[in-house]
Amino acid sequence: MGFTGSLFSLAISKWSAKRMMGVRVISQPANATESWLVGAVQRQAQAAGIGMPEVGVFDSPEPNAFATGARRDAALVAVSTGLLQSMSQQEAEAVLAHEVSHVANGDMVTLTLIQGVVNTFVIFLARVVGHTVDRVIFKTEEGHGPAFWITTIISEIVFGLLATIIVMHFSRQREFRADAGGAKLAGREHMINAL
Repeated sequence: MGFTGSLFSLAISKWSAKRMMGVRVISQPANATESWLVGAVQRQAQAAGIGMPEVGVFDSPEPNAFATGARRDAALVAVSTGLLQSMSQQEAEAVLAHEVSHVANGDMVTLTLIQGVVNTFVIFLARVVGHTVDRVIFKTEEGHGPAFWITTIISEIVFGLLATIIVMHFSRQREFRADAGGAKLAGREHMINAL
């Protein structure tokens, strides 16, 4: 169950990101900014050795960007209107390079696999604890009593919080790696300024 949920989330990541964030995919650039945006992602994708991602814009005053997708050659890179308005083209290009590096490094797949493994351990260990408490402390001999279900739920919450620390550790490592990749693609100074 834990692994399947992670894989399903990855499979629908592009579709759900477009809908939740209101991403407008640029199929035909409507202005100079959109032309520059598509061109910058295209140059960086070629330099990184990946297929051209879909490029999109979403309305948000906050400077933000993300990349998602289940495959390196079929990803989505999206930026907020706030990013385009508040950053110079060189800084925005560094942010795009960071996102393209995520795609090139396969970060979405890597984190999905890590999350799936962690989810599986959380569910498994919570049931082991629930079963042990039910049999040893409450002496349930047939089936599972209420102690199993209560202990399992509490254990899943506790193990889930501990698992989040593990996933966050790997996520932070991937962010640093994407920063380094962004610096390679867009230039070190531009990446420093963007950060």
